Amino acid sequence: MKRIWILMGLYCVVFFATAQKINRYALMQRHNVHVLKWDSLSALTVGNGKFAFTTDITGLQSFPLAYKNGISLGTESNWGWHSFVDSLNLKRTDALKQFTLNGKEVSYLVQWNDAGKHKQASEWFRQNPHRLQLGNVGFKFIKNNGNIASIDDIKNVHQWLDIYTGTIYSNFTFENELVNVTTFCNPKLDQIQVQVKSNLLKQKKLQLQIQFPYPTGAWGDEGVLYCENKHISALQSQSKQQAILVHSLDTTNYFVNMHWSQQAQVLKASAHVFVVTPIVNDTTWNCSIEFTNQQNKEAATAYNYQLVQMENNKSWKNYWQNAAAIDFTGSTDTSAFEIERRVVLSQYLMHVQEDGSVPPQETGLINNSWYGKPHLEMTWWHLAHYGLWNGNKQLENILNWYQQVSPKAIAIAKRQGYQGARWQKMTDLNGDEVPSTVGAFLIWQQPHPIYFAALCYRANPNKATLEKFKSLVFLTANFMCSFANYDSVSKMYHLGKGVIAAQERYKPEETFNPTYELVYWKWALQVAQNWRIKLKLPINKNWQNIIDHLATLPVQDGKYLFTQNATDSYTNPKLKTDHPSVLAAYGVMPLTGQVNQKIMDSTFTWIWNHWDWKDTWGWDFPMTAMTATRLGKPQLAVDALLMPIKTNTYLPNGHNYQDNRLRLYMPGNGGLLTAIAMMVAGYDGATEKLPGIPKNGKWKVRYEGLKQMP
Repeated sequence: MKRIWILMGLYCVVFFATAQKINRYALMQRHNVHVLKWDSLSALTVGNGKFAFTTDITGLQSFPLAYKNGISLGTESNWGWHSFVDSLNLKRTDALKQFTLNGKEVSYLVQWNDAGKHKQASEWFRQNPHRLQLGNVGFKFIKNNGNIASIDDIKNVHQWLDIYTGTIYSNFTFENELVNVTTFCNPKLDQIQVQVKSNLLKQKKLQLQIQFPYPTGAWGDEGVLYCENKHISALQSQSKQQAILVHSLDTTNYFVNMHWSQQAQVLKASAHVFVVTPIVNDTTWNCSIEFTNQQNKEAATAYNYQLVQMENNKSWKNYWQNAAAIDFTGSTDTSAFEIERRVVLSQYLMHVQEDGSVPPQETGLINNSWYGKPHLEMTWWHLAHYGLWNGNKQLENILNWYQQVSPKAIAIAKRQGYQGARWQKMTDLNGDEVPSTVGAFLIWQQPHPIYFAALCYRANPNKATLEKFKSLVFLTANFMCSFANYDSVSKMYHLGKGVIAAQERYKPEETFNPTYELVYWKWALQVAQNWRIKLKLPINKNWQNIIDHLATLPVQDGKYLFTQNATDSYTNPKLKTDHPSVLAAYGVMPLTGQVNQKIMDSTFTWIWNHWDWKDTWGWDFPMTAMTATRLGKPQLAVDALLMPIKTNTYLPNGHNYQDNRLRLYMPGNGGLLTAIAMMVAGYDGATEKLPGIPKNGKWKVRYEGLKQMP
C-alpha cells in the first residue's frame, strides 16, 4: 500500500506540474547565449525565418575569414539564388541513365563518372542553381597607427543573444575605447538593424564595410570569394541618410538599401567593397541594411530605428507566447537543464532560419551545403516538429510549396512509367530534380507530404483541410501504389528492387523491402484512404489491395532486418554505420500494428549495444529516443538525446555540430524538438503520462501547447 501511495504522489507531482503556467520570459532568459571570447564556432544569428544574418563578436560580419571554418558569417535568403552561364547548352536529360529493375526499363537522374556530356550535365545541374551568399556587412576598425584592425585587436568581449527578442548585444573595446552594438532583424523585411555607440564614431575610426562575394560553385559556400571581373557591384544612388547598392552577377541582380539616423558618406573602396563613414558629432549611430531582389527607386528616406525595434520585440514576444513550451524547473536530474537548453535554442534557430515557405537546406540560412539545395527526405526532420509545437501554419506553407512544384514531380513519375507524383530528393527553390546517384533511388521522402497533411488535419479536423490537400495526398498515394511491385510467388507487393534505404549502405539494384519504408508506406496509404472516406469518396480498391498485401517486415534471428536483402545486417561491421533507420519503424512511425514490439525490443537492444555510434548523424539520436519511448524505456530515451557522440554535440549557440565539413546541421535541431514533444506529450496509443521521462522522482515537467504525436 505504501508503494501505491508513493507512486500516486509522484504522478500527482507530474500531473499538477503540467497544469502550472510557464513564465516564457524567464524560460528564455536563462538560456540566453553569452560569448566572452572569439571562437569560430560561437557565431550568433538573427533572422525572420526567410532571411538570416550571422555575426561575429562585433555584432556584424567584420572578420569573415576568421569564422570560415566555424559557424561562418552568412547572409542568406529564400529568394537569393544564382546560376552560372551555361555555355554548353546542357539539358537535364543528358544526365539520365537507364536501369532494368523488376523487368522494367526505368530512367534515373544520376551522377556520371565519364568525361563526356553525361558528366558535364550531372555536375552542372547539381551545382546550378545555387543559393547565394548575399553580402558581408561588417565594421572597419582603423588603428591609431592607421592600420586596419584584425580580430585580435578586439578586446574585453561580452556578447549575448537575448532569445526573447531575437537581439544580439555586443560589447567590446578597441584600443581602449568601448564599443556597444545592438543587432536585430526586421520581422517583415530582409533587413538588419544596427545601433552603434562609441567615441570611435566621432574619431572616424569606426566605419561600415559592405563586400559582395562571388559564388564558389563548390559543395559549400562561405561567402568569402571576392572575384574582381566576374560580377559588378555599383553605388546606384546616395543622399545624406540613404544609399542603394546594386550587385549584378550573370543574370542575377539584387539590391542593398541602406538608411541611417544621421549623415554618412558612401565610397567605393574597390571593385566589390563599399565603405560607409558616419558623419556624427555624438556617440550613437543607427542604420539599416536591407537585401532585396525588388528595386525600389522611391525608397523612403525617413528612418525610425525605435519603431522597427518595437516591431521586432512584438513579433518575438508573439512567437514565444504562442509556441509550445517545456519547462524542467525543479528537476534534480542534471540532464534536464541541458535538454531544456537544447530545446529552447533549437526553437530559436528554427524560427530564425526555417520559418519560411520553402523547404530548408541542411545548414539553414547560414552557409551552403549541397550547393544550398534542400533534401526532401529531410523535410520530416526539419519540419515535423511544427505540427507538435503549435506551428501548424508552417506545415501548411510547406504543403503549398509541394503543390506548386507538383507538376515536376508528376513529370518524374510519368518519365519512369509510374502514376501520381514522385517527389524529388535533392531539389531547388523551383522543385527541379537534381542528379544524384544516391538520391535518385531514395523513397522515404515520398510519404512526407501525407504525414504533414495528417498533422494539419489533426490541428484543424475539418472539410476545408481535407479539400485543400486532397490533390497532394492522392497524387502521392497514386505513385506509392504504382511503385509497389507485385510478386506472384509471395502474392505480396514489394518495394524494390531499385531502392536505397534510409540507411544508405546498400546497392539499389539489390535492395528491396526496407523495414522503415514498408511501415511508412502502409501507414501513409491508409491515411490517404481515410482521407477519401472523410470526403465521402469511394474507397480506392487498388490502394486497399496494396495496403492489405504489402510485404511483411523482414525478420532474422528475432530481429528486424534493415532491408530484406541485407541478411548480413548484424554481422557485417560496415553495415553497423550511418542511420539505424530500422528503429524509425517504431519510433518515427505511429503504432500501425505491423511491428511486433518484442522483435523491435530485441532489435533496439542490439543496436544500442553494438552500433558504431560515432558514424551517425544528428537526427539518429532523437530517432533512437522516440523508439525507446514507445518501447517503454524512458531513461534510454533521455540517454539517447544526450549520448556523448561528436555528431550529437550541441554548441553553446545551439547548433548541432557534425564534423569539420558540417559545423551545423539543422535536422538535428528539428529532430530534437520532435522527440522531446513525443517524450513529454505522448503519442497515439500511449498508456501513461510523460512516456519518455523517467519516473524516478528526479524530473519535474511543465508543458504548454504541445500536441500528441501520431
